[in-house]
Formats: sequence, structure tokens, C-alpha cells
Amino acid sequence: MENKSEIIALIDCDDAVAQVLSECDFASRQLMLFDNGFEFCNRWEKQKLNIVGIISQSEILAPSGTSFLEILRKRKFKNVPLFLLYQHINSNIKKLALRGGVAEVFPLPLQKEKVEIRVNFLINNWPEISSKQAGKSFTPYKTPLIKRMFDVFFAGMALLCLSPLFLIVYLLIKFESKGPAFYYSLRVGTGYRVFKFFKFRSMYVNADKRLKDLKYLNQYDGADDTATAQEDDGPFLCDECRQAGTSCQFPIYADKIQWCEKEYMYSKRNKGSAFIKLKDDPRITRVGKIIRNTSIDELPQLWNVIIGDMSIVGNRPLPLYEAEKLTTDKYSLRFMAPAGITGLWQVEKRGKGEMSEDERLMLDNVYAQNHSFTNDIKLILKTIPALFQKESV
Repeated sequence: MENKSEIIALIDCDDAVAQVLSECDFASRQLMLFDNGFEFCNRWEKQKLNIVGIISQSEILAPSGTSFLEILRKRKFKNVPLFLLYQHINSNIKKLALRGGVAEVFPLPLQKEKVEIRVNFLINNWPEISSKQAGKSFTPYKTPLIKRMFDVFFAGMALLCLSPLFLIVYLLIKFESKGPAFYYSLRVGTGYRVFKFFKFRSMYVNADKRLKDLKYLNQYDGADDTATAQEDDGPFLCDECRQAGTSCQFPIYADKIQWCEKEYMYSKRNKGSAFIKLKDDPRITRVGKIIRNTSIDELPQLWNVIIGDMSIVGNRPLPLYEAEKLTTDKYSLRFMAPAGITGLWQVEKRGKGEMSEDERLMLDNVYAQNHSFTNDIKLILKTIPALFQKESV
């Protein structure tokens, strides 16, 4: 039976935020709490809830942020306004959110009067407002036909030729440890579009849970004991996730298995982490070490090329927590170019020592300003010898 009461859904909201919202006057609309977007979608569909608005305490590009709108559209839910509650906001982040279809962004701590006015106004007028937004939608970079044809041909031939290797790696991963052979994480590509980024699994499926048992290997022990103290009380959470609540804000998925992407990336880079740096990390499988060192774990991204998420050549798509920091005019240019498996910074700096973040972003911008099909072919030819160098990029 359909619930006729108008409901404003609260997703991932902590107790303090929920308390402030409960004190707001939303014109007799009910507030309903949901732990995450997955639970929200299931209950909305099964219970036929009369949802008129969604308030999510989330990062802009996190799973409950702008990408959540894409999920709602694909599942053909009713078009309702999404409001984001954000800890650290600036004008560029707000523009990105509004351009992505978010109705309004409220900084924390909340100003109750402002929330009441804006939420009620936007819910009452959303049909007219959303129709105007659709007419002003942002059109990102579109892949030229010749580049798209090359991408599909190259990736298709590579998948065909490498299919025996895929089968061998798949079987080795399955034989060594339980769990899926593939996983995906969310990445930000062209025009800040979020998509599923596929790889071979190189860590045990319970990698995050094993951290508390591996403290003795942490090279930062003694320098900052507070960094891992919370592990005894539950799964590993980085500082940003702990500030947001008790759930991971940057998950990696493999079927029903989930890791923390930030912890995974810190482990993979094995440097520069404020909270973990494991020597000879035992959470990485033996097969995982081989496929990482040879970049074989990256091969499933060829499927991303086939379905149009990426190109063979372009700027590397970034994890959500990295992309959110690159919304200024200085760095946003890199997202106006195609996202790719290999690009300018990989071939220019590989094997030449450490590369700073600014250098990498500068090269990304250079590619965005000068990319062409001819230059892409040159980069592919330079990538082949780079693959045989030891440095991991």
C-alpha cells in the first residue's frame, strides 16, 4: 500500500544533524532516516513511499552525493530535490553540485531558518525549477568519432588477444583466495562524471578488517598512536570517514564485499600516509603482487573503454576524494579532457624519479589543452617501453 504522507528522506545524517532537522518546520512533512542510499532506494520502491525531498550528509562526489542522482534516474524514481549537507564548502564545489542537479548545498553546522526556507521553497516549486535546470544542463567533452572508433577497435583487439591471460589470472586469483576476481571503485572522469572503474582484485577480501592484527608492521607506530586507535572498536576508517560517521565514504565494491578506497590506495602506494604504511603488506595476495608490479591488474579497464567510460589515452580518472579537491579553475581543466588508461604524465615522468602532485596536475592540464588523435598515437607508442620500467604509476 502506498504511503500518502509526504516524506523528506534523511540519508547518512549523524545524530546532531538529524536533531537540528527534526526541529525545523517542514510544513507537516515527515522526516525518515536511512543509513545509506541502498537502503533508501529499496524501501522507497517496496513501501511505495511518497518521497518529496532528500537530504544527504555527503561529500559532493561520494556515493550519496551527485552520483546518487544518476542512480535515481536510472532506476526511474520520481524526480525530487536532493539537498547536500557539506562540512567544507567553497563556491567552486557548490557550482559543481548545482550543475550536477543538486537542489541546494548547506554548509555545516546548519542554520535552521535558512534550511527551512530553502527546503520548503524548493520542494513546493521543484517541477518548474527542475525543468529549467534541464534546459541549462552542462555538456561535457564529447569523444570525436575517429577517437571513439580507435578506442573500440584497440580495446576490442586487446581483450581478444589477452583473453587467455585474463582466464589464467582469473583462475589464479580464485584459487589463492576466496572472493570475486574483479572489483570496482567509483572514479571521476570527463566532466566530473562518476563511473565504475574495474580492476583485478589483488588483496584479500577482508583487507580492512585485518588492519588491527597487523599493527606491528605499521612503520608509523610510535609516531602517531591515535591514527589506528579506533581500529579496535570496528573496521578501519580514515579521518574523513570518521568525521562523517561510522560508515566508509569511499567504498570499493566486489559483489557484496566492500573495502575502504582511501585505505586501499594508501596501502598500494605504500607511502605518504598519515595512518598506515605496512612493510611487505600481507593483505596483498601473492598473485596480487605480481599483477600489480606488471600492471596486469589494470587490464579490466579495457572494458571501461568499450562501454565509453574512458579512452585508451587521456587523463587518469581520479578517486572521489581526490577529485573533490580539484574544483578550482587551476585544476578543473583536466576534467574537460577525455579520461584514459594511459596519458601524458605516465610516459613523461615514468622512470625519472618521484613526481610531485603539482607536476602531475600540470601535465594533465597540458594534455587537456593540446590533445588530438595524432598526439594520442604518439603517447601510445611511448607507453609501450614505459610498461617495462619498474616504477609503478
